[in-house]
Amino acid sequence: MSYSPQTNKNGRLNHLLTIEGLTRKYIIEILDHANRFLSFGDTILLKNFPILKGRCVFNIFFENSTRTSSTFEIAARRLSADVMKLNITGSSSSKGESLLDTIDNLIAMQADMFVVRHSCSGAVNLIAEHVNRVSPNIQVLNAGDGCHSHPTQALLDMYTIRLFKKNFRNLRVAIIGDISHSRVARSDIWALSILGVPEIRVIAPMTLLPVDIEEMGVTVYSDLSNGLKDVDVVIVLRLQNERISSPVLPSAQEYFKFYGLTEEAMGNCSENAIVLHPGPMNRGVEIDSKVADSASSVILKQVTFGIAIRMAVMDILHQEKSEKDNGYG
Repeated sequence: MSYSPQTNKNGRLNHLLTIEGLTRKYIIEILDHANRFLSFGDTILLKNFPILKGRCVFNIFFENSTRTSSTFEIAARRLSADVMKLNITGSSSSKGESLLDTIDNLIAMQADMFVVRHSCSGAVNLIAEHVNRVSPNIQVLNAGDGCHSHPTQALLDMYTIRLFKKNFRNLRVAIIGDISHSRVARSDIWALSILGVPEIRVIAPMTLLPVDIEEMGVTVYSDLSNGLKDVDVVIVLRLQNERISSPVLPSAQEYFKFYGLTEEAMGNCSENAIVLHPGPMNRGVEIDSKVADSASSVILKQVTFGIAIRMAVMDILHQEKSEKDNGYG
C-alpha cells in the first residue's frame, strides 16, 4: 500500500478516503470485522457497543443524502458515539465561508471523526490533508465525493457479494448505467479488481462511459443482452442527473428500453444471479419493479450491511488511533 493521506507509515488507515491503494488483505479484514456487528448473517444486533463512547462524530454532508447519512448516524450511535449532524444549508459555508474555514471551526468543537460527503471530487482528500497538518487526532471518512469515490458503498457491496457468492475469484460481474458520473462504479471496480474478480463488465451507452474506462481493466458492452450473458452479479446504477451538465440521452423512457434491467434481461444472466443497487432506485428508468422486488434482489440487504460495514470501519479507525496514541503507529 503506497503512501496517501489515508494511510500511516505502516500502511494502516488514518482515514478512509478511497478503495484505491488498499490491499486485498485489508479489504477482507474490514469485511470480516463487519461480521462482529451482525447476527445470523443478515440482522444488525440490537446491542450497543461502547467502542466510541465519549467520542464525537460529525456528519458533514455538503450534498443531500438519505441512506448514507442515516446509516452512518445509526452506525456511530450503535458504537455509542455522540453524533453531530451539520446542516450545511444553514451553515456559514452557505454564506461564503471557505471549506477549510468551516472544517477549522468544527475542529475547534473537539471533533474526533468527520464523515464527509461533498459534490466536488477530491474535496474529502483536501480535508484529510488539512486535518493531518493541523489536528492529526481527527479521522476522516469519505461518504462520497463528486464522481470520484464512495469507499464504504464499495465495501458493503463487496460484503453483499461475498455473502451470497462466497468466492470472488470465479465471478462475472456487470455494472450497468451511468458509469461516467458514478463514484460507486469507480469504487466497485477498484474493489472487485483488488479482490481478484476475473471478469468485470460495464454496460452503458457511449455517452455515459468515461473515455479511459478500459484502463481500469473492465470490458465494455453497449448491448445489454450481450453484457449480461452468464454474469453472476449485476450492479445497477441510477442516472446521476445532478452531475450531468448537458443532455446525454434522448429520454428516460428510451434509456429504460435499451438499458433497463427487466425480467427478460435477467434471463441472460447465470442461474442464481443477484442484483445490487446503491440507491436511490428509479423504478422504470434503470430497473423494473419486478426485478427490484424479486428473489434475485439483495438491495435491502445492502442497506443493512451498510450499517455493519460503517461500524466496522469506524471501529478499525478507532483502533488505529488508539495504537498510534500508545506509540505503536
